[in-house]
Amino acid sequence: MSIALQEMYRQLGISKEVYDFGEEILEGLKERFQEIDAIAEANQLKVLKAMQEKQVAEACLLGTTGYGYNDLGRDTLEEVYAAIFHTEDALVRPQITCGTHALALALMSNLRPGDELLSPVGKPYDTLEEVIGIRPSKGSLREYGVTYKQVDLLPDGSFDFDNIKKAINDKTKLVTIQRSKGYQTRPTLSVARIGELISFVKNLKPDVICMVDNCYGEFVETIEPSDVGADMVVGSLIKNPGGGLAPIGGYIAGKKECVENAAYRLTSPGLGKEVGASLGILKDFYQGIFLAPTVTASALKGAIFAANIYEKCGFHVVPNSTESRHDIIQAVEFGTPEGVIAFCQGIQAAAPVDSHVTPEPWAMPGYDADVIMAAGAFVSGSSIELSADGPIKPPYAVYFQGGLTWQHAKFGILRSLQSCVERGIVSKFFQ
Repeated sequence: MSIALQEMYRQLGISKEVYDFGEEILEGLKERFQEIDAIAEANQLKVLKAMQEKQVAEACLLGTTGYGYNDLGRDTLEEVYAAIFHTEDALVRPQITCGTHALALALMSNLRPGDELLSPVGKPYDTLEEVIGIRPSKGSLREYGVTYKQVDLLPDGSFDFDNIKKAINDKTKLVTIQRSKGYQTRPTLSVARIGELISFVKNLKPDVICMVDNCYGEFVETIEPSDVGADMVVGSLIKNPGGGLAPIGGYIAGKKECVENAAYRLTSPGLGKEVGASLGILKDFYQGIFLAPTVTASALKGAIFAANIYEKCGFHVVPNSTESRHDIIQAVEFGTPEGVIAFCQGIQAAAPVDSHVTPEPWAMPGYDADVIMAAGAFVSGSSIELSADGPIKPPYAVYFQGGLTWQHAKFGILRSLQSCVERGIVSKFFQ
């Protein structure tokens, strides 16, 4: 590495000790990074093939206003998503405000009073607790007469097939499977494991709807949950599939009936997918999904780098430094609030936007504890950009994700480590 480059890192606050430690870690990651690049290449070709087959044209990049009738770009984009995910249909809209909204939309449109929702992978992400009614909230599924059951994973992270079998009954209408760990330290589910669970559930009750919360998982593997039997895959465009360019939005891809139900819930009965103006942001949606495979690869490299850095420093990390990866999130357990805060403030200091701002924990809507979030992003709250967050509660774990480029992800991790070193959270580099 050139002396000039080392000097640039120094000018950005990285000590020689931290820099040299990072370079040492990187020496052992070359083969893994090559594997990630191969997956990105396969996914890039898949996206390109879908865009060419659906004849994306310059006219598709233009937007509509008002009712949005006959929006060529919007309708073609949804065909592109359906082709990428190998599904019958897709709903991709700026009117879907976030991942939680997309999941709530998929659930509320496909469940009716008297139905039961089952989560066979334990507690869902915090913001879904109020959607379901685990924590009371206005307009929850519980208020509309939808009941909920949950089967926790076994201590080793495997599925509790015996209790899943007992939980499925005549009322079970929809099974929700969260791919990523959320604010937990359980393993992220591989697409193969998701397929195994869906097959088990479908053998017990073939007509049950299997929905996968795909947030943070898109393009990490060469296949998606819809390739292994999921009736719906759901996600946010300010995560992986937006490629860092989408300013808002969410998607639901799956069986035609499930997607139609979601469209009627999003707009109105009788209107469905026919309305919904794209408001001039389609170019960002198209270019975002085109860039998504390589952007996801950059974020994945950052997650692996972080795991190796912090594991070597003696912290428990999930996944560990050698495990296979199935989403872009890296959890690091610090065991203290100070560790979580120091890490997040280091990530914020590495941002291109608002690097001068110091994040602090606060009572964010939808969470049951104070949460600290670091995200100096071009799109507010975008977690495909360099970001980190975590609830201020045991085990005091921070969740790192994103990085539009590998180079920025690398710097962000080094800056987080520098912050932890300066505050005494990390006292030595070898354990």
